[in-house]
Amino acid sequence: MKIYQDLLDKKAKLAVIGLGYVGLPIALEFAKKISVIGFDINQKRIDMMRNSIDPSKEVAAEEFKNRDIHFTNDIEVLKEARFFIVAVPTPVDKFNVPDLKPVLGASSTIGKVVKKGDYIVFESTVYPGCTEEDCLPVIENISGLALHKDFKLGYSPERINPGDKKNTLRSVIKIVSGSDAESLDEIAKTYELVVDAGVHRATTIKVAEAAKIVENTQRDLNIALMNELSMIFDKMGINTYDVLEAAGTKWNFLKFSPGLVGGHCIGVDPYYLTHKAEALGYDAKVISASRFINDNMARNVARKVIQHVLRNTPDVNNARVLVKGVTFKENVSDIRNSKIIDTVKEIQSFNISVDVEDPYAEAEEVKEEYGLNLVKVDGQDYDAVIIATPHDKYLLLTAQDLYAMTRPTGLIADLKGIFKNKISERAYWSL
Repeated sequence: MKIYQDLLDKKAKLAVIGLGYVGLPIALEFAKKISVIGFDINQKRIDMMRNSIDPSKEVAAEEFKNRDIHFTNDIEVLKEARFFIVAVPTPVDKFNVPDLKPVLGASSTIGKVVKKGDYIVFESTVYPGCTEEDCLPVIENISGLALHKDFKLGYSPERINPGDKKNTLRSVIKIVSGSDAESLDEIAKTYELVVDAGVHRATTIKVAEAAKIVENTQRDLNIALMNELSMIFDKMGINTYDVLEAAGTKWNFLKFSPGLVGGHCIGVDPYYLTHKAEALGYDAKVISASRFINDNMARNVARKVIQHVLRNTPDVNNARVLVKGVTFKENVSDIRNSKIIDTVKEIQSFNISVDVEDPYAEAEEVKEEYGLNLVKVDGQDYDAVIIATPHDKYLLLTAQDLYAMTRPTGLIADLKGIFKNKISERAYWSL
């Protein structure tokens, strides 16, 4: 049940299901060398991509040129493919329970189009076992086909880093796995078409799933330690970034920093692991504690700002706060699971007016997702300015710019410490 050569000879097509910040770059890279079907259920997104526009603002228009790709939301077109890559989101619900609806929906779609000899590879981040225990039965039940006898299965975790132009799909080693030796070999050779750094062949699908979730859980743990240290040092009157700068002179010190942990990877993936652990009867204490610390940092920021405003604002009833940066990380447009929103809501609960500004975020998306209106121009006389996301544009701000935005009694809350030792005429605080 070989597929690689047929893809290379364009006798077979590859389909990418889910064209977000992960799926679209993969689809376009493959389309340089083989025939690709880009499938997404969102018609508006399909229309944009047909016009060389990336809805996620990660891929430049020229990257669409001279690509053998057909964008569609038509399941009949999807039937033309023989190699399917699933790159749909895997979020958590409001109770932090894994929401498998997107990935199971994609599995259902594949079940309607998969044929004998086809390959299916999942890239969506899931807990170990999900591909074979949750997704595979859906595909088999709907298609009436059986794994190995009729089709092959694999898992290759995505390693796309939004906003990062250095560590790209081509330059980062890709983990691949397959349901048997033949599928592993064919899947590996297929991905080698688009990954210059090469591939790592995981021993099983579960190992590949676990590897991805461990990558982000490890970062979550380390950031949680930094966040806890920042709260301790704040009570001591010590600047955390001064401490990290000093400690970082040791050769084996791991350079992490405190911050709000949002987005759709680090702030989400550990919940998939703790969910699976709980199902197996194990209470993942360290991972859960890290999640608790990081999920509560946004409220800790809010409390610090609220305390300053209540203590230093002449007219508390007309207090105003400006938040600069609503995307989950710098220099991207993605607002999903942005933790600064928790800060905004907490401040608003004290009847303090909050303006939100961001040069990357789409005003319509922010309004729809969070019910907030973006301001286009910074105002004046704010009682606090929170610099939440270190966008490049914000790095160009001067102390005088920040003074102009605030009252003399105002606070500059600089979460990532980018203005450390630069603010002298206003109260200053960082994590």
